[in-house]
Amino acid sequence: MEKLEVFNETKLKSLLTKRSDESKFGEHIHIPLQHTDIYEQIKTLDVQYIIFGIPEDVGVFANLGKPGTSNAWDACLMVLLNIQSNQFTHANKVLVLGHLDFSKEMQKLSELDQKNSKDIQKSRKLVSKIDKHVSDLVSIIVKAGKTPIVIGGGHNNAYGNIKGTSLALKKPINVINFDAHTDFRNEEGRHSGNGFRYAYSEGFLKNYFIFGLHENYTSEAIFKELSDNPHIEFNSFEAIEVRKELSFKSELNRALQFIQSKPFGVEIDCDAILNIPSSAMTPSGFSTSKARNFLHIMAQNKQAMYLHLCEAAPTPETESQVGKLLSYLITDFIKAHNNA
Repeated sequence: MEKLEVFNETKLKSLLTKRSDESKFGEHIHIPLQHTDIYEQIKTLDVQYIIFGIPEDVGVFANLGKPGTSNAWDACLMVLLNIQSNQFTHANKVLVLGHLDFSKEMQKLSELDQKNSKDIQKSRKLVSKIDKHVSDLVSIIVKAGKTPIVIGGGHNNAYGNIKGTSLALKKPINVINFDAHTDFRNEEGRHSGNGFRYAYSEGFLKNYFIFGLHENYTSEAIFKELSDNPHIEFNSFEAIEVRKELSFKSELNRALQFIQSKPFGVEIDCDAILNIPSSAMTPSGFSTSKARNFLHIMAQNKQAMYLHLCEAAPTPETESQVGKLLSYLITDFIKAHNNA
């Protein structure tokens, strides 16, 4: 765990804003002990949810996307620690572990030119290195019988989540992805647009459901491939929200039927949520309330093994709003999953 920067009391105090007659989430969470074996600590602690961050832009850069996803972790912590601790939020079930420190990789990225094809290949090699650290940490958490909640970075990190969970369970897993894109592009070197492809090709991913695909941003070749593959199902945002051909509720049930036979991961790409600052921000997407309802339904199933919230790209002006969104989604997942 050379890349793991553990969360500590000093950092907690710097972010916590206490108020009289109120009890904040950050006052009741668990934080890791320093210089102690992480696996044993996670395994023995009386917690269920292990939250950690991946502040990186490398996968998005490697996919020719807009950077900023490295800022989501700090934006999330700032808000999450200061929400109320009460009968609904279950702070005592949470360990805030810390984040994977990819500052060296980010420094290398700053020296690359996104318009240079050789530099793009270099960035994709960096993503492969990031993959290993993500999958190792997720595997440790799942092996310990706990539930990872992974915040930040590009959707390239879906690969590490899937691989890590699959290795811990010693079998392939299913995944549902709330996303405007398939992220099932060709194996052309790792980036944020092909994490699910690599996970599927390498046998870590079995059934894959894409919820709310945007028709304008999916190629005909991909549509054909999705339709021909019995292990992949999808619906489109337009069919549900624009043409009203499909019911949101019935599609949630159909998606669950497709994935719940095995342990599954829950992936939410903030690109799919209306007007959320992200690497591919959309003026036409699901509302935050719809995203929260989607997550509530998925998390009610004990087969849900992890949650990944990715692609949010806050600026200094929007970090509070992004932090609120991520905090709502984290607590929605915990509330539903804890009572499953």
